[in-house]
Amino acid sequence: MIRVQAEDFDVGRELENLSKGNLSVGGVSSFVGLVRDMAGDQTIKAMTLEHYPEMTKKALAKIEAEALNRWPLEATLIIHRYGRLEPGDRIVLVAASSAHREAAIEACHFLIDWLKTQAPFWKLEETPDGGQWVDARNADDKAAGRWVNKDPGRAE
Repeated sequence: MIRVQAEDFDVGRELENLSKGNLSVGGVSSFVGLVRDMAGDQTIKAMTLEHYPEMTKKALAKIEAEALNRWPLEATLIIHRYGRLEPGDRIVLVAASSAHREAAIEACHFLIDWLKTQAPFWKLEETPDGGQWVDARNADDKAAGRWVNKDPGRAE
């Protein structure tokens, strides 16, 4: 399931709904991303996220499909917010459920790594010196790169 929204979300409720009624789920792994108050040595007052809805929807669907193809998952969840967010606000939730923990954990890690590099969101940080667009980070590209040739197969 994929949702791109301005509204906040309830992590507990979202994770409960991910496996509710599915007794074959043995593990749920999740990651919640928050807006930080610092970027390097700069204070961040707020971050505004922009996107093109159709482009974003297609990119997130492709990321989700790749995870479902690589691991034996019961379900996935990607929630990404847009608009103006302040430090401490939730910005993203990714989760994966599976019969076995390892598949859920690896898929969750993959989802957030690819989301950071493949999803078309533009981030504008508000600092005391004004606004600045956030550039792609080499560390994010490196993290996503570990999944390029890695396919754990569909074994349990």
